[in-house]
Amino acid sequence: MRSANLLNDFAFKYVFGEDCKEANDALKSLLTVFLERKVNKVVVKNSEMVKDYSKMKSPRLDLLVEFDDQTMVDLEMQLRQTKDNLMNRFPYYSARLHGSQDMEGKSYSQLKETIVMIFFNVNIFENDNICNTFRYKCDGDLPFVKEEKEDRMKLRTIEMPKVDLNKPLEVMNEQEKMIYYFLNCHKGMEDSKIKMMIESDEVIQMLEKRVETISDDRWKKIIEDFQKLHENEERIELQLELEELQKAKEKVRKAQEDVRKAEEDVRKEQEDVRKEQEDVRKAQEDVRKAQEDVRKQVEEADKKVEDANRQIEQMNQVMKQGIKAMLANGMNLELISKSLSKSEDEIMELLK
Repeated sequence: MRSANLLNDFAFKYVFGEDCKEANDALKSLLTVFLERKVNKVVVKNSEMVKDYSKMKSPRLDLLVEFDDQTMVDLEMQLRQTKDNLMNRFPYYSARLHGSQDMEGKSYSQLKETIVMIFFNVNIFENDNICNTFRYKCDGDLPFVKEEKEDRMKLRTIEMPKVDLNKPLEVMNEQEKMIYYFLNCHKGMEDSKIKMMIESDEVIQMLEKRVETISDDRWKKIIEDFQKLHENEERIELQLELEELQKAKEKVRKAQEDVRKAEEDVRKEQEDVRKEQEDVRKAQEDVRKAQEDVRKQVEEADKKVEDANRQIEQMNQVMKQGIKAMLANGMNLELISKSLSKSEDEIMELLK
């Protein structure tokens, strides 16, 4: 076993991105195989290695490659599913790469093709395709442009776990062979398939030649840097996760505060309703008391009227007896009328 590991971000960039003929030849082979187009000349625009990645939000060791026709390819090795959403990240890279072209004073027909190509060591899409190319399309797969050559922005994914590593070498295509080499190059000649490819496949020979230029000490340093990079990536992801959790907690706290305020408002409204109901009850009690007072006053008035009527009846009885006595003593109605100051009709009414 040797230290070589092309799944390592640093190693991937070092092997394919260094400014030397061997790395450039290896890069052209890689692009030819996975873009399925002949690549004659490429230039790595960012061959320098990252020096300080301690503050990077999402550490990246990508390769920015420009073809002789000015097509640009952003090439990246993605080892694992991260908490920083991949499905949002790579379209962002694609848009940023496409928008980096200087179009001042130019027609948009002069826009060059840009491709973001990612090697995944995890399964992403639910199909059997090792390679998938994404473009602008409408619902129902209606293309955004009439001809494919007019489609200037693409996202190319390579899912390495979809390769059947047990497949016989003779039935593997060039993409499967190269992925097998990526996954197992650390075994070197100890792996029979690697050994056969190194002996018979020109592309793998070219890759192996490049890998062999790196000493074990250099591989160990690359691995150490790789571990530091991903420890930092995990730390930053954890920090982001904690920040998101804190934001979620703050949202919950605000929601709880809103609920508390709403409950307080409801309580106040209920208290106001209770007070209004109490005022209504008091008003109803006042009305009842007023009605009771009126009833008592009416009863007292009725009693007074009844007493007055009784007194009047008693007086009429006395007067009636007096009239009868007067009549018995021989007085006529005329004299009785004058003495009592009543008309004869009134006197006759009393005597009924």
